[in-house]
Amino acid sequence: MEMIRNLFRRKLRSILTISGIFMGIVALTTMGAMAEHFNSLIGGGAAYYGDHVQVGSSFSGTLGGVIPLAKADAVRQVAGVVAVTPTIFLLAKPGDGGITFGPPASISNSDAAYARYGTLKTTFAHGQDVSETTNGGVVLGSTLATELKKAVGSSIDLPIRPADATADFTNHSFKVVGVLNPTLTAPDTGAYVNLHDAQMLMGEGLPPTLRGNIDPYQLATGLVVYGQPGTNLDTLATRINAEVPGVKALKPSVTVASFKAGGAIFTLITTAAALLALVIGGLSVINTMLMAVTERVREIGLKKALGARTGAILRDFVSESTLIGAIGGVLGLAAGAAVVVMANAGAGASPLFQLTPRLALLSLGFAVLLGAVAGLLPAWRAARLDPVIALHAGG
Repeated sequence: MEMIRNLFRRKLRSILTISGIFMGIVALTTMGAMAEHFNSLIGGGAAYYGDHVQVGSSFSGTLGGVIPLAKADAVRQVAGVVAVTPTIFLLAKPGDGGITFGPPASISNSDAAYARYGTLKTTFAHGQDVSETTNGGVVLGSTLATELKKAVGSSIDLPIRPADATADFTNHSFKVVGVLNPTLTAPDTGAYVNLHDAQMLMGEGLPPTLRGNIDPYQLATGLVVYGQPGTNLDTLATRINAEVPGVKALKPSVTVASFKAGGAIFTLITTAAALLALVIGGLSVINTMLMAVTERVREIGLKKALGARTGAILRDFVSESTLIGAIGGVLGLAAGAAVVVMANAGAGASPLFQLTPRLALLSLGFAVLLGAVAGLLPAWRAARLDPVIALHAGG
């Protein structure tokens, strides 16, 4: 009760001090929630792209981004390969220049082999997978389905016509047969059709001068290669490059490392910004407690004259500064959580923040710790006051 009375002695100063901690924790909560979401994307991407070898064409030029399906047969003959899936990757929203955290909305063919050999399993919230024998069906990732307000049974035109589409822009209507559960990585923004439909869309996206001269059903934009159990995928990628001409296999470790590097940089930036705000809040606590010591010199002298030990004085002031940190932490965490919820609601299908229990505990614990540490110097100064001098100074 004494600590609370001391806070109410100087209401305005206490409010300003708590506000310093409050603003720091709001910054830590919101910036940390952004980093948590980004790192979830990074972790999901590392799991999604790290369990197979991606193979593309080694040629540049007009058709440098496609690979003949015959190359899939050659790759299957490489030792250590257990399955190869030709893949098509197209933008679902061509011309969309919006900034998002995560992969762009895409159209690709469903990969049945991934369900068996992939690490990050995808599951259906509604419906089922597309059929390889029946054209015109599409499975939507959770984010894309929410953004476009589509459900099983809905129709969707793919690719989505941009506002500045030219006269020769073509797309086709597909029926939504399934919607995936969230994965926090690439599948969330994907539209999955069968290989035939994906090749059809790829062919129609070729320059007009090439459409009549190239058979898109003999092409893919890449291959996904799965290794036999126990096979080192980096070694497998090197072996594919050596044995199959005209292709370029990427080592999964390089892909994963690029994901993690991006996540580390982003986390460092957001954490540094939040910690700066917290340091400012900590300085305000130190200033307040030093002023409290100066104002309460006589009180401290009386306590020590009546037998209060140095440890008790130290504990009183540290407890008071800890209480300031705790109050600022609780209020800051509540406000930060409200900001996160409102920001995610405004972002719609593409949330930017992820407030986890770990982050909430970290924010609250850091506020309490900051208050305690910031109160140590003033508390030590108060505890070391000579009672005679303190009574004389306060008289």
